[in-house]
Amino acid sequence: MSSPHARRPIAKVVAASLIGTTIEWYDFFLYGSAAALVFNKLFFPGEDPLTGTLLSFATYAIGFLARPLGGLVFGHFGDKVGRKKLLVLSLLLMGGSTVAMGFLPTYATVGAAAPVLLTLLRLIQGFALGGEWGGAVLIVSEHGDDRRRGFWASWPQCGAPGGNLLATAVLAILAAVQSDAAFASWGWRIPFLLSGVLVIIGLWIRLTVTESPVFLAAQKKAENREHVPVLEVFRDNWRQVLVTIGARMAENVSYYVVTAFILVYVTTGLGLSKSTGLNAVLIASAVHFVTIPMWGALSDRIGRKPVYLLGAVGMAGWAFGFFALLNTRSPALIVLSVTIGLVLHGAMYAPQAAFFAEQFRTRVRYTGLSVGGQLSSIAAGAIAPIVAVALFKGTGGTVAVSLYVVAMCVLTVIAVVSARETTRTSLHDDAAAEALVRN
Repeated sequence: MSSPHARRPIAKVVAASLIGTTIEWYDFFLYGSAAALVFNKLFFPGEDPLTGTLLSFATYAIGFLARPLGGLVFGHFGDKVGRKKLLVLSLLLMGGSTVAMGFLPTYATVGAAAPVLLTLLRLIQGFALGGEWGGAVLIVSEHGDDRRRGFWASWPQCGAPGGNLLATAVLAILAAVQSDAAFASWGWRIPFLLSGVLVIIGLWIRLTVTESPVFLAAQKKAENREHVPVLEVFRDNWRQVLVTIGARMAENVSYYVVTAFILVYVTTGLGLSKSTGLNAVLIASAVHFVTIPMWGALSDRIGRKPVYLLGAVGMAGWAFGFFALLNTRSPALIVLSVTIGLVLHGAMYAPQAAFFAEQFRTRVRYTGLSVGGQLSSIAAGAIAPIVAVALFKGTGGTVAVSLYVVAMCVLTVIAVVSARETTRTSLHDDAAAEALVRN
């Protein structure tokens, strides 16, 4: 058992990482929700509803294109100068760009300049988030003990449902108290401007965190020897990079289909109010938040791979049940559909932080984790809402969307099965990581 004195430092690091990631995911998912609900009308007028939504989701996808670059830049400097400094910078970039979106003029005011400015700010968002994720999970993984790393490292992962919960809650409240006309006119700006307050809180908390002791020890051991992390990663750890890319395919695609495409489907496909989809995502995200640490703790007991594979196989099966429940048009069954989807997603997402961190040596861990994780975001999360909308529009049904999710689950199963189990790996001893490289 860990003593209370030993638990306090890791609890403080977990709290700072969780609050920071929640704020950054709030910013990122707020855009996704707005893209599905109002951006097609405000920035891409004159199109039919689904085409306008496709264009809106195209700017949503552009944010993902910047994420690997953010992962590369933040990972490089995070492996050279430390995790903490880069985490502070990522929070400032994400929050600043989100607040700026709240002041953007629409197409009706400045014409084509409006979507151009929106796209530029989305690129900054993606760049910041590309560096945020790797640093947040690493600083927790490297502060915690090896025995409970899956549990502790899963808490920053809760920032995704936490941010989505916060963004969806704000949008749901506005949808309930405002008319559609008022929300489209000015109400949509409120949640973007609120990000400024959240960033100030998050920045204050994140500045209190100490640097990773594992990184400090590795930095001292290196004795200022020059190294280029990204070159080392692709030269020595290319297998681990491929594992991280493949493992994220099902996790990324399923998440954005369940949380972003649903807002399009329930309004355009089923003719229900947007609040029906928002409320379902809101309730399901709360359950998702609670269950992620449970999956993380389970991965400490039975291994990362079994938990991850349970999520991927389960999601492949649920890809059809998800839409079957949505098609009932019953609000309760819609909530159940999204909740089951996010619980299965959590089985992949929870062990992911520790599993990926354990693949790389300390001197390249930030780079390897970020680059591998974010490269998958282009092929998975970036295009998931676009592909889902296009398949739905082209076929008039959801079977093709379900098959798309199943195909991504197959890729993830192959990647995870091909990886070695890393549950007992010590981040304090790079010999284990070296063994992964050699094998």
